[in-house]
Amino acid sequence: MTDTSTPQPIEEMGYEQARDELIAVVRRLEAGGSTLEESLALWERGEQLAAVCRRRLEGARARLDAVLAEDAAGEDGEEGPEESGEVGEDDELGGEGRA
Repeated sequence: MTDTSTPQPIEEMGYEQARDELIAVVRRLEAGGSTLEESLALWERGEQLAAVCRRRLEGARARLDAVLAEDAAGEDGEEGPEESGEVGEDDELGGEGRA
């Protein structure tokens, strides 16, 4: 069984873990009933979790942008009719081919 009394180090968390814990922190803050010190500690943890989520999303965006840029660079070369959107004779004949 996992020990939940000691929080996992934030920098080791993936996006989903950080997001889920952030949601729990927000719920606890909204519920109230915590002391000022507890609320401040929760707020600080929430800020750290939000920063991790932001970094993970920025990293994912950078990876996506890199793949899109790589794809765009690959399209600068010679294209076939399927890639260029040109219609060939086969396409005009409904794919039946030349007679």
